[in-house]
Amino acid sequence: MKQITKILFLITVIGITSCSPKITSNFTNPQPKLSIDENVALLDIDNSLPENVVKVGELRFQDSMFSTDCSFNSLMNQARVEARKNGANIVKVINKKKPDLWSSCYRLKIELYKYDGDVSSLNQYELKLD
Repeated sequence: MKQITKILFLITVIGITSCSPKITSNFTNPQPKLSIDENVALLDIDNSLPENVVKVGELRFQDSMFSTDCSFNSLMNQARVEARKNGANIVKVINKKKPDLWSSCYRLKIELYKYDGDVSSLNQYELKLD
């Protein structure tokens, strides 16, 4: 009976973790955490970075083969959460692969930056309802 319980627990854990996209992070220069009230700018590939930014780290979102909730807006929102945790107020998409025959998810490479200016004045991507 214990073996069956262990197997069911393992299947449940694998099922829960496999539904989210695979996120790889590398924070080379983490900053103090930002509060929820502080703005974080979302810059797509076409949006340019302002001058005098400090790179905080990188994120990579990949498909885990069973991923759900991996639209561009969802991944950008997750990136914003990670940015705040590490003190970044700019999320910049460096590489974007759209869903295709091989994957139903967006695959993104993102760089996170700290900017001392007003990020609300930057030309940026606006999240939309999925």
